[in-house]
Amino acid sequence: MKKMIVSLPLIAFIFHLVIATNVHAQSELQERPVMNNARLNEIIKRVDENAQGQPGFWSFIVENVEVQVITDERSNRMRIVSPILKTSSLDEKTLYRLMQANFDSVLDARYAIANGILWSTYIHPLEQLSDEDFLIGLGQTVNSVVTYGSTYTSGLLSFQGGDSRGIIQRDLIDRLKKKGQEI
Repeated sequence: MKKMIVSLPLIAFIFHLVIATNVHAQSELQERPVMNNARLNEIIKRVDENAQGQPGFWSFIVENVEVQVITDERSNRMRIVSPILKTSSLDEKTLYRLMQANFDSVLDARYAIANGILWSTYIHPLEQLSDEDFLIGLGQTVNSVVTYGSTYTSGLLSFQGGDSRGIIQRDLIDRLKKKGQEI
C-alpha cells in the first residue's frame, strides 16, 4: 500500500479554501430571502392577480392552463401541479413516451399519475426555492401540459442523451420570470 504524504502548507491551503467557500455560500444565502408561503403568495399574485387560495394551497391560470401550488412549510416542500387528462385514456405507447420525456425533455418538471389523472408536476424544497426557481418550475410545468401529445417538452434545453427531439418552449419561461421578478 502506497503512503500519501501531505505537507502542512497544503493542508492549511485546503482548510482555507473550504472555509472561504463556505463563507461565500453562506453570504449568498443570507442575501436571498428565504422562500415561504407569504413570499410565494406575492409571486403567485404577480403571475395571476385572480389566483385563489390561501397559504399552503393556491389555484390559478397560466396560459389557459390550470395550475395548483401546494406547500408544507413544516416539511419544507413545494409542489406545482397541473392536470392533463384522465389516465383511462392513456395507452402503453403514450406511457412509454412519457417515460422518455421524463428522462430528457421535461427536465425539472415530470409527468406523474395520481388519483386517475395524468399530471405535470414540479417539486422542490420550499426554503431553498428562489423566485427564479419557482418561475422556471412554473413555466416548465405549464409547457409540459401544453406540449403533451406533441413534443413533450418543458421548454428548456433537452438532454441529448435521450430519445426526445422537440421544439423549445422557452418564451413562456422568460415571460413568467419577467412578470414574477418585478416584485
